[in-house]
Amino acid sequence: MNIGILSDTHGHLDPSIRQIFKGVDHILHAGDFGFASIILELEDIAPVTAVLGNTDDAGTGFKEVEAIQLGGRSFVLHHIVDPAHLSERMQLACLHHAPDVVVYGHTHQAHQEVRDGRLFLNPGYAGRRKGDERRTVAILRMGEEMEIDFIDLD
Repeated sequence: MNIGILSDTHGHLDPSIRQIFKGVDHILHAGDFGFASIILELEDIAPVTAVLGNTDDAGTGFKEVEAIQLGGRSFVLHHIVDPAHLSERMQLACLHHAPDVVVYGHTHQAHQEVRDGRLFLNPGYAGRRKGDERRTVAILRMGEEMEIDFIDLD
């Protein structure tokens, strides 16, 4: 199973994402999507699970935390996560859902690390180019092992 992961689109879906995510089984958006229409565009590619970011309108109907099972693994999505110092809300989400993977955004920095047997994954920033800020998305390939590819948006 392949999962396309992105965050921080801030109202701009880069045209290359459609090709990059072609063939993925599911898409996870870790917040700050900007407009709900971004999620609708992504749903043309594959089913989407998305959460609110700190700049998103709560009236869109999305939640701040989502849990989902994909490919036999458990995921929790939340926009702002510090893997080294989990908020009380994230501690409770991890206790309740026992995720194998925590997907988050907010920092605009691609990052992966394993803590306490759990993968924390930030796909980076996928919005409009701002100066020389790196823009990335990720593809998580799940088989017996999980492999992550960070893909630069040019």
